[in-house]
Amino acid sequence: MEIFLGPAGLPLSSKGTSTIDGIKRVSELKLNALELEFVQNIYLNEKYAKEVGDVAKEFGIRLSIHAPYYINLCARDKRIVEASKQRILKTAQIGEIINADAIAIHSAYYLESREKTFENLKQNFLEILDKLRESGISNVRLGIEIMGKENMFGSLDEVIQLCKEINHKQLVPYLDFGHIYVRNNGKINYREIFDKLKSLKLNHINSHFEGVKYNLKTKKFVDIHTTIDKHPPFRPLAQEILKRKLNITIISESPILEIDSLKMKSILDELRHQL
Repeated sequence: MEIFLGPAGLPLSSKGTSTIDGIKRVSELKLNALELEFVQNIYLNEKYAKEVGDVAKEFGIRLSIHAPYYINLCARDKRIVEASKQRILKTAQIGEIINADAIAIHSAYYLESREKTFENLKQNFLEILDKLRESGISNVRLGIEIMGKENMFGSLDEVIQLCKEINHKQLVPYLDFGHIYVRNNGKINYREIFDKLKSLKLNHINSHFEGVKYNLKTKKFVDIHTTIDKHPPFRPLAQEILKRKLNITIISESPILEIDSLKMKSILDELRHQL
């Protein structure tokens, strides 16, 4: 069992502003994971990416990447689809260089029907996976993120089914427990989630964790990230992970990043697990 914890992006307490500064700060905090945020742009070139990968290896930090937000593999405009594919491929290229284990991808908005969206996504991911093979990118995995917004593809069941049908080692779910909580309007069953994942036979699970906001007017939880509290609760997740002896990375997407990573670490420590 291996558990990796760390922030989404540069730690707030980092003494410098470079990715390497962030890796070193994560290590100082006794955390062991960092997700690089390419959400606005892919800011690493190949030369610096090699340095980043070397430093992460030296300090024992497991890296992942969040792909750009500007991705919609089911857009009606084919130019948007092609640009989305290129952003994923470029992210994967950098991910391979830094030895990232997975990329979190917001893959698409729904088309007229969920069925059509599913089939379009299936075809486009098959094409992307072919391009990865042609480019010699064989290690970094594409993670289809579980989404909280109802107009975006990405319920847990949809993502698992897509991964099953494509059946490729480089295509995996990227869990977001806050998004699952929102999608189910304040309900989450960690046992059920991991039971559903069993069919994919994953050797490592990638995930995000954060609190989410409750809208008093609509009486619904919404995909606005907050600090980690009881919505959703972390302790029962930690207990389920330890019970099952899972290999998992948990990236804090809380507004206070590494502070909540350390909170999660503290809970795991209380439950007698040491990173």
